[in-house]
Amino acid sequence: MIDVRALEKPEAAEDYRRSLKARGDDPSWVDKLTALNQKRRATLTEQETLRSEQNKVGEVIAQKKRAKEDASELLKEMGGIAGRVKELEQKVKEAETELTEMALRLPNRLHPSVPLGEGAEDNVVVRAAGVKKTFSFKAKEHWELGEKLGIIDFERAGKVAGARFAFLKGGAAQLERALIQFKLDLHSREHGYEEMIPPFIANSQSFVGTGQFPKFKEDVFHLEGTDYHLIPTAEVPVTNYYAGEILKEADLPAKFVAYSPCFRSEAGSYGKDTRGLIRQHQFNKVELVQFCHPDKSYEAHDALTGHAEKVLQLLELPYRVMVLCSRDIGFGAAKCYDIEVWLPGQNAFREISSCSNFEDFQARRANIRFKGNEAKAKTQFVHTLNGSGLAIGRTLISILENYQQEDGSIEIPKVLVPYMGGRTTIKAK
Repeated sequence: MIDVRALEKPEAAEDYRRSLKARGDDPSWVDKLTALNQKRRATLTEQETLRSEQNKVGEVIAQKKRAKEDASELLKEMGGIAGRVKELEQKVKEAETELTEMALRLPNRLHPSVPLGEGAEDNVVVRAAGVKKTFSFKAKEHWELGEKLGIIDFERAGKVAGARFAFLKGGAAQLERALIQFKLDLHSREHGYEEMIPPFIANSQSFVGTGQFPKFKEDVFHLEGTDYHLIPTAEVPVTNYYAGEILKEADLPAKFVAYSPCFRSEAGSYGKDTRGLIRQHQFNKVELVQFCHPDKSYEAHDALTGHAEKVLQLLELPYRVMVLCSRDIGFGAAKCYDIEVWLPGQNAFREISSCSNFEDFQARRANIRFKGNEAKAKTQFVHTLNGSGLAIGRTLISILENYQQEDGSIEIPKVLVPYMGGRTTIKAK
């Protein structure tokens, strides 16, 4: 959530207007927000003034009673003041609720380094790594390879759960499990993250904390009759791990790597990537989450992105890193890098990780703060960061397409062979 109080400063308000315009949003939201906040503060001031008057009249009434003097007129006056105070209290609550609801629907302020752009075509390549493999045959797409090998079954999954689900069998199931273990080991042993398995359902407040609610509520599967929802990413429970807490500055950065299944309704994406595993309702992911000091979050952002890249480097998969432009960046991110892996079957780069710095946007919503060791140190909001390290299903896709052989078999990347029990290829039965 943005800092509403900061918008009282003209330069901060103008900066946020520019950010909203760059995102393609309406800059007038700033004026609506500040006007509502001013109205709330004026009502609060009036309420406090009347309370002060109420206290003064109360003292006079007490004095008259002690002196056994008539206080009936003052008591009548007191009743009128008390009624007005109660009325103003309700108005303050209503204004605060309206202000909060409005603020929760507004996106994060963009970092100045985010490039301006109209869409994905204006994202900027930061770097590329790896060499695209050449094939002596026409490269097949992952879904075709999986079906021919008998390791991915979409048809029977459709019978059980409907569209956008799949059964992984044999080599694909083993490879999926190997990738989860490999990534958890890499990030916990070499990159300094503490391993975590979070709850796979979360309450509404947790979704508010990370920015999914209220704006993206339709994208989530809800458990009917409860305040629980299936998580779309481990970002939701892990970011809320410290919700409502004040950390010690010495505890920063706090770094977690979490495995979870992810569930997304994919509302509004009908007709996109209907073949294969690219856009499923259920998929596995290993997520990286960091809680950082504000002065160090962009250094940490670059490092976190590098941690996700390391997975692709070890798997020897070609990829590129893109900095997202102003109209393609996510709602809560101040700056975001997308890592895109090369898929020869599709002859295209496809996103496999988004690494975002949210600055204090999520921390304000979830009320996650820290305080230094000095006696007079101020309490501040942490900066939160996250990124896929990586999406498991899309990594599996990239291995199938990049390591396919002419006979339809799949070579196992060398780094995964120990996780596959020494298995070096996936072949048809």
